[in-house]
Amino acid sequence: MGFWVVGLMLCVSVSAQEQQRRRHAVPVTERGDTLWRNADESFMADSVPTFKVNLDGRGTDHFQPDPIRAMWLGLVFPGGGQIYNRKYWKLPVFYGGFLGCMYALTWNNLMLRDYSQAYLDIMDDDPGTASYLKMLPPNYDITGREDRFKTIFKNRKDRYRRYRDMSVFAFIGVYALSVVDAYVDAELSTFDISPSLSMELQPAVIRTQAFGEMGGMGGNSYGIQVALRY
Repeated sequence: MGFWVVGLMLCVSVSAQEQQRRRHAVPVTERGDTLWRNADESFMADSVPTFKVNLDGRGTDHFQPDPIRAMWLGLVFPGGGQIYNRKYWKLPVFYGGFLGCMYALTWNNLMLRDYSQAYLDIMDDDPGTASYLKMLPPNYDITGREDRFKTIFKNRKDRYRRYRDMSVFAFIGVYALSVVDAYVDAELSTFDISPSLSMELQPAVIRTQAFGEMGGMGGNSYGIQVALRY
């Protein structure tokens, strides 16, 4: 009689422990089957769909320009490489640089021409060639100070010649920069970083453990895991 009582108590104890284990287990659906994992395991919910965000933002039909063609178009026509690469926002930048250099070149060349002619007129002895008087205030008399104004006209002539040459070099620099930019931009367009740079959002279930006076007590924490791959 005592043997049967002990056996019955063992069966009841095992059944109670199994019900308690199932109560603390987390259901996970995977490939249509219902599985049970113990609550003391930290795991990822693989059955939940994963949302991937491509940080590159370019699709498979992304336009890939030819670097050599972009370079030649930039050489033949200012801004042609940027138009070919479809980088239209760069056109105001380069065209603004071209216009600024052209304005500086025109202005400095005009001033160089005027001061060069004034210097030639003040250096000769012909009273009929007095264009340098246009560079002076009205009714301004330089009698007795010709040598001083000869030096002034010569210095200004040399200064505006230097400014004109600098304007020419600046124009060539902007032109060369537009060509290099068109080539490099077209070359880097084939450098696809989307496979190596991505972000994944996955739901996560993590088992937490808390300790108190009555012993260890656990619970589940639910959240979203963000994974950056590069």
